[in-house]
Amino acid sequence: MPLGGKSGRLCLFPQPCFKELPVIIRLSLPVLAAAVLLCGSATSSAQASDMAKDLAGIRQATQRFRDINVALSEGYVIAPPGHCVDAQAEGEPRQLGAMGVHVVRPDLLGITAMSPRVNGVGINTDFTRPTVLVYEPASNGRYELVAVENLIFAEAWHAAGNPKRPEFHGNEYYKVIDNPLTPVDEAHGFEPHYELHIWLYRENPAGMFMPFNVRVKCLGEHDEH
Repeated sequence: MPLGGKSGRLCLFPQPCFKELPVIIRLSLPVLAAAVLLCGSATSSAQASDMAKDLAGIRQATQRFRDINVALSEGYVIAPPGHCVDAQAEGEPRQLGAMGVHVVRPDLLGITAMSPRVNGVGINTDFTRPTVLVYEPASNGRYELVAVENLIFAEAWHAAGNPKRPEFHGNEYYKVIDNPLTPVDEAHGFEPHYELHIWLYRENPAGMFMPFNVRVKCLGEHDEH
């Protein structure tokens, strides 16, 4: 006898088939669907709350670096050549904006070589002690903190047993590699690495974790354009 009885309908359950299930079960399906949606919404809210809590902790741990002299006294150094990095310098459309001046912690980067490109074994992902602080230079010679960043050398990261790129609350780090066929240095002198900015101190219309910020300016950069 065919599965499902004489009619030949495929049914893996005793008669009647699904469309003939008792009314109470069919009425429960919308309720079940609503419960699933509510569960998903609750999960998303919890994740957002966790990220907000971590961002608040990062701000509390790094706000003292709004004074660049504090950062320099704690082991940060202005990354050579010390210029303000903007999108155009990275081979990207200039309308994307800029990053700023990068001030780095060599010990957290675990630098092992400076030539031909900067290399290291650093795989720090703790934004409460970021490997990089990003500042916007002002016309009066002062520096304003705009973002914190972690930079992780790709080879060291994967050698440590990490098959996937690092992430922060689901926001994946960007992988940066220089293209030798272009005149610009997309990796700003570093070996292939992962990096992620958090624009805690300067709102970024494109998103808190985007590489560039249109509200950051590099004074005097590319004035010929």
